[in-house]
Amino acid sequence: MKVTFLGTGAADWVIEKDKGLKDFRRNSSLLIDDCLLIDPGPNVLDALTAFKKQPEKIKYIINTHNHYDHYSEETVKSLKNATFYPLAPKDVVSVGEYVIRAYLANHGTENPLHFIIQKNGKSIFYGLDGAWLTLLEAKAIKEFGIDLAVLDATVGNSKVDKRLFEHNNLSMVKDIKNALEPYVKTWYISHMAKTLHTSHAKLLAQMKRYNILVAKDGLEIEV
Repeated sequence: MKVTFLGTGAADWVIEKDKGLKDFRRNSSLLIDDCLLIDPGPNVLDALTAFKKQPEKIKYIINTHNHYDHYSEETVKSLKNATFYPLAPKDVVSVGEYVIRAYLANHGTENPLHFIIQKNGKSIFYGLDGAWLTLLEAKAIKEFGIDLAVLDATVGNSKVDKRLFEHNNLSMVKDIKNALEPYVKTWYISHMAKTLHTSHAKLLAQMKRYNILVAKDGLEIEV
């Protein structure tokens, strides 16, 4: 599977005023094989243009939750060839070539979701906007084995921020990785808050010692 990070920032990144910044991040969104979109947020159309992706190739849309930085009705309507799949916790659905498994996330909104997405023997875990993983998620990761795990890292190094109750800081990311390392091949973090992180280069260097990679807008990898 080809994975493109269309956005890697939390809600405090505002495209209208921040786009010129060196380490600018759009609101978080992921594109798989140019056809499966996770989170049709308000910055997706800008990202598709920036990274030379064709909107008409997007066939399927799934959504982690309804917060404004992850879901835009305008974006959904603009992707005219795509079908939106409303999922609920514990759903297992076949969408095109993919099997998508939805898990209830630890996040402060109605039915927030994390996903395991499988295709041709490969598996991706997408766990943004959540704090500690639930027991069901951990069991699923152990059961299926994961080629790529993307974890929330909103809170940076802060240990006192109120967002910890529904987001990870970097210490939590390290603990999750240590607990599940035998079952996951590659780890990335995403959903970095503008106000709680240093530069991308410094974050990359900080996490490299733990074998955790840092996503950035436009990053494309093969799974």
